[in-house]
Amino acid sequence: MKADGAHAFRPVPRTGVIYVTTEAVRRGYDGHDPQWCNLGQGQPETGLLSGAPPRVEGVTIDPRDRDYAPVGGIDELREAVAAMYNRLYRRGMPSQYTADNVAISSGGRAALTRAAASLGRVNLGHFLPDYTAYEELLDIFRAFTAIPILLEPERGYAFRPEDLRREVAGRGLSALLISNPCNPTGKLISGEELSGWIDVARALDCTLLLDEFYSHYVWTHVPGELPLESAARYVEDVDRDPVVLFDGLTKNWRYPGWRVAWTVGPRAVIEAVTSAGSFLDGGGSRPLQRAAVSLLEPQVVEAETRAVHETFRRKRAWFIDRLTEIGVELDRTPEGTFYVWGNLSKLPPPLDDGMSLFERAIDRKVITVPGVFFDVNPGKRRSAVASRFHSYSRFSFGPPREVLELACDRLAALVQEARG
Repeated sequence: MKADGAHAFRPVPRTGVIYVTTEAVRRGYDGHDPQWCNLGQGQPETGLLSGAPPRVEGVTIDPRDRDYAPVGGIDELREAVAAMYNRLYRRGMPSQYTADNVAISSGGRAALTRAAASLGRVNLGHFLPDYTAYEELLDIFRAFTAIPILLEPERGYAFRPEDLRREVAGRGLSALLISNPCNPTGKLISGEELSGWIDVARALDCTLLLDEFYSHYVWTHVPGELPLESAARYVEDVDRDPVVLFDGLTKNWRYPGWRVAWTVGPRAVIEAVTSAGSFLDGGGSRPLQRAAVSLLEPQVVEAETRAVHETFRRKRAWFIDRLTEIGVELDRTPEGTFYVWGNLSKLPPPLDDGMSLFERAIDRKVITVPGVFFDVNPGKRRSAVASRFHSYSRFSFGPPREVLELACDRLAALVQEARG
């Protein structure tokens, strides 16, 4: 047997976005090369947008911030996060979030990992399809049992409060993990429907773990109001209702490289995830947490949200039309996120398979993410051959418009060649 120094380690799979990006790098991909079109990227464009606040160009480090940050985050940022949620979603409500309801972490995955590490021996529900990074997260911690719940394309991936009640009661779920808006389908749970979800969770004591990283990319909203949504709007008691929220600067503020995220929930939950952070990651960057405080000021949040909505709304409309012209079908028009969940089944072979499309598009310097990566399968307990999402791909309109145009031109040429 050949010794390679790694016999004690297991093979660790890459998430979908990391997989496709790694394959692209092997073929010369450079994120700053204008000839490459990354429709697989999980981040929005990070440059200046019309009407948005100026981009932060530098961070001044206070000498005191050379020290470690508290594991739960600096008090100033925790207070700013709580104040923002109260301002946006809880005006006039008697129960208000405080700093004790907030924990800061070094990115969304760190926040979710802390939560997963804090769960007990319970049944945790998760949906198919959903965010690719959930797969390993749901497998590595063995205290809880991950229970998959299928969402049907024929129903537009809808899941009503009464569906939730049946699943929680029938499967004995004590917790449920979901991205809202959903990555990849763009399905948004909002308004009375989201309120109904929380009513069910409260009645059946099932904790909702809501990944709200795309909560400012909402395409169905009341004109005149800020285009955003959060379950925080429907919580009655911030310390008793079983609702835990995850968000950060990554998408909604377009600072993915800062790796500043937060968890918002009951005090007991925040104490648990903070304790988990003490051995998992030790806490985030103190200087960047300090710099993040000003980004949560009311005028900054409003201006950034409106600018993002205006720019991405136009890109979304154009991108959907162009993909449809190429032959990509949509089970549901995305109501949130900056993704299009594309059904490839009407494309000519072999492009009707997500992995085959990826392999051929990457030869044209276009990156996509095959749909099978979103068929979250912890521990690979289900056969990948049986995946319902072989004929799907996720396409991102996170990049600038000119990148989208070049990518679609290349995809159209690829499809035309396949049709002969």
